[in-house]
Amino acid sequence: MNPQLVLAALAAATIVPITASAQTPEGRSQRGVAAVRAANSGATLEPARPDFVNAAAVYPYSEGTIYRAYTAPERVTDIALQPGESLMAVASGDTVRWVIGDTSSGTGAEKRIHVLVKPFSAGLSTNLVITTDRRTYHVALASTPGPAMAALSWSYPQDELLAVRRAQEAAAAAAPVAAGLEIERLSFGYEISGDRPHWRPLRAFDDGRQTFIEFPPSLAVGEAPPLFLVDERGEGQLVNYRLRGRYYVVDRLFDTAELRLGTKRQQVVRISRTGRRAR
Repeated sequence: MNPQLVLAALAAATIVPITASAQTPEGRSQRGVAAVRAANSGATLEPARPDFVNAAAVYPYSEGTIYRAYTAPERVTDIALQPGESLMAVASGDTVRWVIGDTSSGTGAEKRIHVLVKPFSAGLSTNLVITTDRRTYHVALASTPGPAMAALSWSYPQDELLAVRRAQEAAAAAAPVAAGLEIERLSFGYEISGDRPHWRPLRAFDDGRQTFIEFPPSLAVGEAPPLFLVDERGEGQLVNYRLRGRYYVVDRLFDTAELRLGTKRQQVVRISRTGRRAR
């Protein structure tokens, strides 16, 4: 073969650059960096005008969210935690060019922790991780020539929902089982027999029109047993009833009923009327 032809062919050949494959360590690293960048960008919450109450931004708290805080030199930004929340630690990615401290306001249950931040110059950025006895806050700090956020804090939708639910449960527990009950008309002539599960009723009584079955507080733990009316042949039939707190309210009188729960090993508690026969 002519050597000159070989050299010419090599010179004319296209050089293909070697790129990082998705299977190489470099390729996996690039994909990982891109995933982290996308996750942080999607999780970062920027301040918007509706978030401000006067000059303070109030973010809705959500686990794993990054909250943006804009600061400025010669200005202190106040990061206020929930009243009653105890500060555990504050960590920052840059403790040289940022002044970070904490203080408190109020006393007792209303005592509130404040984390104070101030940059030395504009154009800086770092992150802040605040851990407390209740949650963890992730804050992205950025310094600009101005203006700076005076303060930021959080609202806590989950805590508010829990408080509303507790208030509703307390109101339901305090409400009477039924309105218009006349004490002199109540009859407690019922006998409870059979198995002794944790939900075994404490007593049963009626007002001549409705029957009430009182359970222990453990009824709230686990499954509630269905109620069957038992006829003279011993056959059970489901009956309609309402659950009011710890009581079953049956809109009729009965002579015999059974609470049954389980399949393989069924637990049965019988409620028998020992007074006058039900009409």
